[in-house]
Amino acid sequence: MWWAFSRIRSAGCLVVFAACFAAISTGGARAESPAVYMQRVQNELIVAQKSGGVAQFANVLRQHMDVPGIGLTALGPHARTLPKDERPAYYNGMINFIAKYAAKEGPKYMVKSAVVTGQGPGDAGGTNVDSRITLVSGESYDIRWLVMKSGTGYKVRDAQVVGFWMTSFLDDLFQNYITENGNNPRALVLALSR
Repeated sequence: MWWAFSRIRSAGCLVVFAACFAAISTGGARAESPAVYMQRVQNELIVAQKSGGVAQFANVLRQHMDVPGIGLTALGPHARTLPKDERPAYYNGMINFIAKYAAKEGPKYMVKSAVVTGQGPGDAGGTNVDSRITLVSGESYDIRWLVMKSGTGYKVRDAQVVGFWMTSFLDDLFQNYITENGNNPRALVLALSR
């Protein structure tokens, strides 16, 4: 069991870099397949990891992450009680939370290469893009990205590592925090803004 947790944690850290999660800006969108798009995103994440900065990870997340889709899903039943005018602060807090985690944990799991190995139909009308991540240590992981069409580009909606979808961890973390704080999603927004 511990080996699985260790693999999930180390590979999960890689996924957090994408978060799970990514949207191509429509202005810079190119006609490319989900696999080509995902290879580009992985390359950007490796550059962000090498820089080690929170700002670099946050930039990649802002450019590529399906922020509203992931963010509202992470709130679960509490999404309807978060006022729409507070969502931008929540989304920014979520991005910064993920970027800080990635910058802190990234040096422990330095990526040597990330190679797309295939693509196929995914859930919810998306496309699954499979990748092989190899760490500098020589350890390798398979990751399945869920990529959604968005305008003329794509958004990364989720990532599966060792059989677990990463957004489910974010959902549990955020919803538990809200529940422990009087079922008030504003408490989470405040915590994420620190």
